[in-house]
Amino acid sequence: MNTATLVVFISTFAFVSVTPGMCMMLSLTLGMTIGVRRTLFMMAGELVGVGLVASLSVMGVAAIMLATPEFFWVFKGLGGAYLLWLGIQMWQSKGKLSVPTEATQGPPAPAKALAIQGFVTAVANPKGWAFFMALLPPFLNASQPLAPQMVVLLAIILTLEFASLVLYASGGRMLSGFLREAGNVRLMNRIAGTLMMGVGVWLWLG
Repeated sequence: MNTATLVVFISTFAFVSVTPGMCMMLSLTLGMTIGVRRTLFMMAGELVGVGLVASLSVMGVAAIMLATPEFFWVFKGLGGAYLLWLGIQMWQSKGKLSVPTEATQGPPAPAKALAIQGFVTAVANPKGWAFFMALLPPFLNASQPLAPQMVVLLAIILTLEFASLVLYASGGRMLSGFLREAGNVRLMNRIAGTLMMGVGVWLWLG
């Protein structure tokens, strides 16, 4: 792969990655309530999902997936409902993802549950499949071995995606600090809960 192709690809995906989307808003929400460090578990699941979607898109599996909307209806329905339920709990200052108050102190959200949440959000979005199916093939040189090219592109994609996720989670953490100083823990939970419910609805409508 030549340098010019890589520069164009990096510029294109960096812009797309940093644009607010479902996964970025999820990272912002969790960064606000559970902190950047624990949000890394969600990021790990999300990156696995993104890598899977990108790989299958190049192999043409995405065309089959998009041709069977029933698969996405079920996946989106369950994932969106789960996020809505979490958002309602956070809005009420309940659940393991809300900022604890004296009355709601409890164990933190399990790392496995956070990773699954990130994975489902990444994989259940049909727009993600369509995007990668449209974006990746033009940057691949059919006259050269595809495997090394995919390794390079996936490394770039996951690096930029991770950087964007950390950026959003850090922004959520900063907002959390501001609201904590003002003593508005319940308001912070309601903002985070509203964002979480928004991600759930976004997933349904995607």
